[in-house]
Order: sequence, then C-alpha cells, then structure tokens
Amino acid sequence: MELSQTQYEVLQRLVTGTGSGTVPELVAAFGLDQSLIMAAAMGLADAGFVTISETKFEELRLGADGEPFATRPLPERVIVGVLCERNGRCPITEVPQHCELDAGQVGGALRWLNQRGWARKEGGDLVLATTAPAAGAPPQADEQLIQSLAGGRVATRGTLEGEGVPVDAAIGLLGKRKGFLVVKERTVRHLAVTDAGRELLAAGIKGRQKVTQLTPELLADGGWRNVALQPYDVTLAAKKLYPGKEHPFQRTLDRVRRVFLEMGFEEVVSPWVESSFWDFDALFQPQDHPARDMQDTFYVARPNRCRLPEDGLVERIRAVHEDGGDTGSTGWHYRWSRELAQKPVLRTHTTAATCRALARHAAGQPGKYFVIGPVFRRETADFKHLPVFHQVDGIIVDRHASLATLIGTLTAFYAKMGFPKVKVTPSFFPYTEPSAEVLLYLESRRSWVEMGGAGIFRPEVTLPVGITDRVLAWGLGLERLAMMIHDLRSIGELYYATMPWLREEPLCRS
Repeated sequence: MELSQTQYEVLQRLVTGTGSGTVPELVAAFGLDQSLIMAAAMGLADAGFVTISETKFEELRLGADGEPFATRPLPERVIVGVLCERNGRCPITEVPQHCELDAGQVGGALRWLNQRGWARKEGGDLVLATTAPAAGAPPQADEQLIQSLAGGRVATRGTLEGEGVPVDAAIGLLGKRKGFLVVKERTVRHLAVTDAGRELLAAGIKGRQKVTQLTPELLADGGWRNVALQPYDVTLAAKKLYPGKEHPFQRTLDRVRRVFLEMGFEEVVSPWVESSFWDFDALFQPQDHPARDMQDTFYVARPNRCRLPEDGLVERIRAVHEDGGDTGSTGWHYRWSRELAQKPVLRTHTTAATCRALARHAAGQPGKYFVIGPVFRRETADFKHLPVFHQVDGIIVDRHASLATLIGTLTAFYAKMGFPKVKVTPSFFPYTEPSAEVLLYLESRRSWVEMGGAGIFRPEVTLPVGITDRVLAWGLGLERLAMMIHDLRSIGELYYATMPWLREEPLCRS
C-alpha cells in the first residue's frame, strides 16, 4: 500500500490528534487548497482508512437592501413614530413632512404596515392600530436579526439562536423583503480515522510525493526516483473549451445543400434583385395578383427596370397571360404589360431561380436542380415570421415523373434531415396543378408543422420555355426547419447572437 504525501500527512494528523477533524481545520493546518485535502480524504475513505460525514447548517448575512437598516430603523417603524406624534392619524401625503422618508419610501412601507398590523389605510389617511408597538418598545424579531448582522457579519443559525435571536420568526418577516436577507445552506465535512487507518500508520507506512509531470528539475537532480506519477482520471470535470464554429443556422443551410447534392441534384443560383418577369410572370402569376402589390412585395427603385430575356420567350409569356397561347389554357384575359414585367423586386421566392434553370434546360433531357437562398416579403415580424427568410426550391424534369416521385423525393430529403414522418395534403398554388402542402411531424410537440408547398408545374409555366416533360417543383422554408432541428420556439432565437446558446449548441445531433 502506498499513500501520497498529502494522504499520509492527513492520516498522521488524525491519528496523533483527537482522531477526527473537519476539512476546514485541515486546510488551515496544512495551508493547502481545499480540493487537495478533499482528494486525499476521498482516497483514504475509499481504502477504508477514514470515514467522511457531513453536517449541514444555514449561514445568514444581510443583503444589499438590508444593510442600511442595521444603523437606522425600518420605514414602518419610522411611520409608526410619526403616527404616535400625530395622535394616531395622518394624511399619507403629509407623512414625508414629519420624517426623513420620501413619498416613494412611504408608499413602499404601506404593505409592511398592513401585514404587521401596525396601521391601516382609511381613505387618504393612515390610522395607527392598537397592535402597533409603543414608542421605545424593544425591537421585534426581524429588527433583532438585522442588528445582529450589522457590519457585514456572517453568522450561523445556531450562533444567532444562542444569542437569543428568534431566527425563524425573523426569516418569516424578512424573507418576504427582496434583497434584505441572504440565507445559504453550507456543508462541513468531518473526517474520522478508522482502526484500519491506525494500524496502517503503526505499520510504518510513509507517504510519497505524487506529481503530474516530470520536470527538468526532477530529471536533473534525480528527484524523479522519489516521486510517483499521478495517474490521470479522465472522468473528472474539466474546463470547457469553446472552439470557433459556424452558426447553427449556417450549418443547417450547408446540411440541406449537402443532402440535395447527395441525391443527385445540381445547384443553381440567381440574383436577389429579380425582375418581375422571372419572379411572377414566368410562373403564370397575373399582373393584378394581390401578391404583386406594394404592401406585399419590396420593389427596387434603382435600377428602375430590368432587362427581359429574348423576345421570343417574352412573347410566349405574354400570350399565355392574355389568352393561353399554345398551352391549351384560356389565360387570364387581360392586356399583359411589358413595363410591369420589367419592374425589379427583391425576390419573393427562390422559385424564380429554378424557373431560370428550367428555361436553360435542354428539352427532352431529364434534370434535377435546386437553389438555396434568402427571399424577401413584407411580413409582420412575430415569433415565426420575418421579412427576410430562406428557402430551398427544387425541380425535377422527367417525362416519367409523377406525384409519387415528388412525395418520395421530399420524404427522402426530410428523412436525411432527421424527420422521417412526412405528410402531404392537397392545396392550391397559382403555378402548380396538382398542388400540395408538405408537413413534418415534430415528436417533441406531438404535432404536424407546415414546411412549404409543392406540386407539378402547370403547362402555362413549362410550355413557354420549351419543356414538354413533367416538372415537379417545391419551395420549402428553412428557418422553420432549423428551429425544429435546434428545438427553438421563436425565430428570433435563431438570429440573436446569444453567446451561451452559440457556445453550447452541439455541432451534431444523434
């Protein structure tokens, strides 16, 4: 059996002393940190050479709001004195004129006067109660405790009760006054040597210094022969390190991008400032649609117009809007305006990007495209909406594609994001038919959450750009997905730079 030097000295002091002692006494005797004494004691206790017991006690001191009243009376005591001088009655507004209290302090004291039964309010007057203490009456329990703790004194409950202070009654009164009294529970640990510990010391056991690393000095003077290397306990608490890492929402965006790339999609991009042509007209949204009003869309003043694509495409889009063109549709039956189509907007959805990709796609060939980015709408900011948010849009061009293909693709995407339960319900969108809403089941809240829209592009969208195959399309919100991944209740929590959350949020989840 080998003891560390500290364990040996603790055991020797207990055996040669009274056989027992407290940790604070040993700390004072050896001049060591309490953690070192406790580590030595725990090792001795595990080996059966000492026992460790605990005694809990309460420690009391005055709080910041209670300190001033160690040298002056409580406000209600002052007011009682005023009432005694005024024959038991005084208008509340006149009380500050007869003492050093201001109107705010008098108002704050009314609650305590009433609770203690010292005075009552009658109209605008304060009336002294018969149970109020007389002038020169001895201090009550709370006042005794305040006086006993004057000057920053810290005392235990037992010490105060030994001095005649009714601690329970005092805490009952002062405990209701915020900041007046601080009561903390403390624990003192007692060590007692066992028979095995006495026998070990009697057998001539000696201590050996333990070190955590070999220093140049130990190697140079040969001191390494007389020390033992302390084994590392990897289960002990250690200081937390917070390395630099990407914002959780950026990690969500990157993860979405990675999933679609893994599924064989090609990423496309488009400008944030988009023409109304690509944002609305190419998607068969009429030019008098409410979504195109100023109260719903951010229009850009400079530049005041955008360039449109080649005239043939523009003409086909015009025809679709006015009478359906060659699509078999009846159109919207109005005169389409080229000027309105040229108006620049902050894009209201990333579908504008996938629509551009569709126009560039080689007819007759299958293809899969997606885009991730911010979109802008005149939304009222609340716990789940902001005027700027992020979407992921995607399309699949394939003559054999079907609604089942669309549902399977979105189910596979969300399963890779950690949400295997996906539900699709019928809905309506201007540029898809059939249309559907995509919902995820959130286990922690036991509810379905809407994530975005999906469907099959109408012929009015695909035929003008030369695509005759079916085109599956979807647009999904990403802030809501990130909130579900990181278990957030408000979209603001995703954007506020709260350092504790940014530090503690794990890089990955199981």
